[in-house]
Amino acid sequence: MTRALEAESHDTATTHTAPARTDEAEGAPLDDIFSFQELARLDEALTMSSRETGLRFTLYIGDLGERSRAQAEELHARSGGNPTDSVLIAVSPGQKVVEVVTGAGASRRLPDRACALAVLSMTTSFAAGDLVGGIVNGLRQLSDQAGHPAALRHPH
Repeated sequence: MTRALEAESHDTATTHTAPARTDEAEGAPLDDIFSFQELARLDEALTMSSRETGLRFTLYIGDLGERSRAQAEELHARSGGNPTDSVLIAVSPGQKVVEVVTGAGASRRLPDRACALAVLSMTTSFAAGDLVGGIVNGLRQLSDQAGHPAALRHPH
């Protein structure tokens, strides 16, 4: 299902995820939830995805409230930069919700089906208790699907 809203974001999410962590705490500092190595893996995956695709990937982990899609779209709109070429992955382990919000430009390179497959991959890892690995693999899948921006493509 696709619906156009502010910045023409598209609905590419699923609400069927498994619990990933039992230590999700409201307002807890990230270093209390994630180890240094986990934070480094997430940072590297976000940096590489953004660098390889020319899209700006952002990540939100925490409670999304009752209207998770609306909250994720609001976070996407406020994430800075140009929301048109941005992708937000919002994960709420306690709610068992994953939302992927793509701007209008990003959605041309990341169709709903590709985002849904990445979410499926992530939730499979989450079900096995691997929150960080699931996010990293999802970012890789999205990056592979989006490919390089036209300006960086090499003629064959």
